[in-house]
Amino acid sequence: MNHFKDFITVLLFLLIFSAGFTDSIIAQDLLDIPQVSAEDRICFALYTVHNHILKLTAQLYPINSTEELAVSLEIKKNGRWEKVAESEIMYPGFAATFRVENWNSSTDTEYRVVHANTAFYSGIIKKDPVDKEEIVVAAFTGNSIYPSHGGDIPKSDIVENLKKLNPDLLFFSGDQVYDHTHHLAYWLKFGRDFGEIIRNTPTICIPDDHDIGQGNLWGAEGKKAASRAGDDGGYYMPVEYVKEVERAQTSHLPDPYDPTPVQRGIGVYYTSLTLGRISFAIIEDRKFKTGPKNLVPQLGPRPDHVIDPDYDPKSLDVPGATLLGERQLEFLENWAADWMDCDMKAVLSQTIFCGGAHIHGSIGGRLLADLDSNGWPQTGRNKALAEIRKAFAVHIGGDQHLGSIFHHGIDEWNDACYSFCVPSIANLYLRWWSPLEPGKDRLQGMPDYTGKFTDGFGNKITCWAVANPSMEPNGGDRLTTRAAGFGIIRFKKKSREITFECWPRNVNITDPDASQYPGWPFTIRQEDNYGREAVAYLPTLNITGLANPIVQVTDESTGETVYTIRINGDSFRPKVFKQGKYTVRVFDAGVNRLLQHVESIGLNESKQITIAF
Repeated sequence: MNHFKDFITVLLFLLIFSAGFTDSIIAQDLLDIPQVSAEDRICFALYTVHNHILKLTAQLYPINSTEELAVSLEIKKNGRWEKVAESEIMYPGFAATFRVENWNSSTDTEYRVVHANTAFYSGIIKKDPVDKEEIVVAAFTGNSIYPSHGGDIPKSDIVENLKKLNPDLLFFSGDQVYDHTHHLAYWLKFGRDFGEIIRNTPTICIPDDHDIGQGNLWGAEGKKAASRAGDDGGYYMPVEYVKEVERAQTSHLPDPYDPTPVQRGIGVYYTSLTLGRISFAIIEDRKFKTGPKNLVPQLGPRPDHVIDPDYDPKSLDVPGATLLGERQLEFLENWAADWMDCDMKAVLSQTIFCGGAHIHGSIGGRLLADLDSNGWPQTGRNKALAEIRKAFAVHIGGDQHLGSIFHHGIDEWNDACYSFCVPSIANLYLRWWSPLEPGKDRLQGMPDYTGKFTDGFGNKITCWAVANPSMEPNGGDRLTTRAAGFGIIRFKKKSREITFECWPRNVNITDPDASQYPGWPFTIRQEDNYGREAVAYLPTLNITGLANPIVQVTDESTGETVYTIRINGDSFRPKVFKQGKYTVRVFDAGVNRLLQHVESIGLNESKQITIAF
């Protein structure tokens, strides 16, 4: 690799864009809340449907003290509007939340939100696409309205592409709001930018650090942070501000797995959503994570940035450092074993489980390790990946300002799940994946920055694609030189394949000449997300009378569930990771077969078991 050339490229980039950073504090009028008429009081609405429960949040502009607080939700039946729920506008934040049980998910339903019989906001609650062979998710991160980030460029290119694509689900992974004190104003702008597609599409939206008013977030179960840096752990802004943000962005999500608040009454929202027979676990990377300050040795200018070349990565993995917390690990364990009404699984969260960038934001900005990433703490990272791979689930996140595909490893390279980090909608803080040495075991013709690596924490990762900022515009304007864009994930149920797409801004994705970022599209198999090599196998299961059943393998020596999966077809050869006896459960709704004391066989041995339903 020509490292001098790499440095000059980075230097040119930063010189070109540094002039724009002076307007990071944007003109106040961009954050002013516009005056609207009574007829336009409702800005936008977010919704999901899970387990026949509709959750919907309507976001209103501020109302004055003499206006009606009640807001109604109506649906159209037989050509007439019928009220199905009523809610009060909550302050602060001016959001109204609705929950409707016994929802009919088999048909599209027109809805409207009504305020004071004057303001009407309408859309469509889409039917559950259970019959579609391919489920399409559009994923985003890092929204901005700052001119220096390219945020003043209209988001209409994204909305127009989404109209053509007609995705089944939208996922905004964090930093929908890039301002630390004006959430409501910015959130209303977000709704004006994306409301046209959100009104008709189920949407998962989860806040990250900038949404709740901090530079970084290590939530430490809700304690008070000493500063906006947040590196001692906790939340800096007042509790009511945090609650307002989470209410606005997450109250439309399915009910939390365990709604018990964390410290100071701050709520939780980690949960699951099943749509089109794809089950999505929605987790909170930041809420339970420990802050690094005074917990690990400071090895750089900040507690979370390591630049000391003599550091020992293992010294950072200290006792008491937490990532997801026991509550979320329990949730993932139970979710991984629950395959009713789904064929494939994915985990959605703020960011990926490794240090996914080397150069951060400024000249000489090479970091050896970034403790804001989910690569730290390593023990917590490995616990999370161990639960995720038991579901053969792919991981989708954002936050890194850098589109990437990594295959994670715990004990060996590639023995856990794949992750897709989507690029920022508008990219302010440039990052590069720029390893000092070429990756090992690269495929022929692949760039030097791909292949097997260890990140700054010693985690085993394999890089398959990265959308680094480039002097070439890649089909768009300055946003694509900043590697801005969005991700598309296609779940193909018949083949059990998952395809990642990474699109730059300001292109027409239906144009045959439109190009994705280098390395995309990229397709994996469902089973690649538990890439651990078999030590032995169990006899091949030949199943009759039950299509695509669920198979669960339990290690009898420990009682631990090794994994659970809905197989594709009527035959399955379970892999195991040590010799021994196992319990195999083959089941689906209302039917169950339990095989106990099943002995493992060698890698080259063959044995069959027939199971008839």
